[in-house]
Amino acid sequence: MSRALPPLTWFRAFEASARHLSFTAAAEELHLTQSAISQQVKSLEIRFGVRLFQRLPRGLALTDEARRLLPEVVAALGLLADIAGEYELRDSERLLTVAASVSFIEWIIAPALPRLQADHPGLELRLISTVWPDDFRAAHADVEIRFGSAALVGKGAERLQPDELLLVASPALAVDPARLAEYPLIETVGTADDWALWSKATGAGKRLRPSLFVDYHGAALDLAVAGAGIALTSSLLAAPCLADGSLARIGGDSIPARDGYFLATGSTGSSLARVFSDWLKTGLKVTARPAGRDRID
Repeated sequence: MSRALPPLTWFRAFEASARHLSFTAAAEELHLTQSAISQQVKSLEIRFGVRLFQRLPRGLALTDEARRLLPEVVAALGLLADIAGEYELRDSERLLTVAASVSFIEWIIAPALPRLQADHPGLELRLISTVWPDDFRAAHADVEIRFGSAALVGKGAERLQPDELLLVASPALAVDPARLAEYPLIETVGTADDWALWSKATGAGKRLRPSLFVDYHGAALDLAVAGAGIALTSSLLAAPCLADGSLARIGGDSIPARDGYFLATGSTGSSLARVFSDWLKTGLKVTARPAGRDRID
């Protein structure tokens, strides 16, 4: 199929809003904010060049275009659900489905898996990598680890700690913290936490400009471990690398992160979800190190 289609999330936002005649109710169902639902519907309207809803003081009303579109969207979503159901993993009382970003799976969950398996023998674990917060609804996960701002990730999510931005690099790079501008700086694009924010918040003499760009924090850590430069990254993700010595903290500065990782249990209400959530939070407290230890000053 050569023609690019609108994102599936736009259609889901439209269908839920049309069924409830309310952006707020649709947001509750899809575990998103009302503004996110409204924006997705607006994006679909712009893409199609039609108006789908009349915005009323106490809800929504379908336009003629929406009445024509809705049955087709409902049928298409139902077909996709049926197809997905044929390929879903078998039901199991021991199967736990966890949806998280690639970075979180790689740097937090994977290193701790032996401990989880030892604590809970027989547990079957399915890891699903996600990108956007609204991917979680489609994942039908028991546990969701969402990344973004508090407003973006939706309701019912607990922000995981530690939750700061700091600088890390390979110990082999022998960084002089007073000369940061002379080293390759690694930035994770697509987040609110960048080198411009760091420069302003820490009072750097001049704005530090990155020269290496990646699209997720895990890749920034990969480059830093390889000695490619200094990464501005999440203190939560960096904690295991700081603990095992593959990365060293540069300087003593840290600033609050605007974007973070949020833990939420899905709609399944699985008892294993509570077990996993408690295990994960306990593990983060053990892994995380206090600010200021094992750093290059």
